[in-house]
Amino acid sequence: MTEVRFYHLTRQTIEQALPDLLEKTLARGWRAVIRLPDNAQVEALSSHLWTYRAESFLPHGAAKDGHAADQPLWLTALDENPNAATVLFVVRVEAPSAIDGFDLVCDVFDGQESAAVAAARARWAMYKERGHALTYWQQEERGWQKKERGTT
Repeated sequence: MTEVRFYHLTRQTIEQALPDLLEKTLARGWRAVIRLPDNAQVEALSSHLWTYRAESFLPHGAAKDGHAADQPLWLTALDENPNAATVLFVVRVEAPSAIDGFDLVCDVFDGQESAAVAAARARWAMYKERGHALTYWQQEERGWQKKERGTT
């Protein structure tokens, strides 16, 4: 079964926290798909990943760039895995229809938005029912803390 990690943002926005999570993914030698709700958000995140930090950028691509197989990070609004990624980031979207092709799913949600929290709880219940290994991480003052309880 796929491991699913829930990342509950309480101190940063998704745009602030996601680049750090993606950097850690690449540092481990992993490839990732980042699934977003629509092409406008794909384009916005793509621009952000080139400029989020003055001294670095995250190598990535999307459909408009092509060459999916060459991209370590692939941004998409579709339920796809064209870069043979082992990690899927789910950002502001419903649960993907199938996650079995991934070793790890990172479900990132904004704890300041009550609708996002409610949707994350529903996804947690669905993943649990399907037998996936679940962990819950919450942003704290000193970084991410793994919580023992399995609820968001």
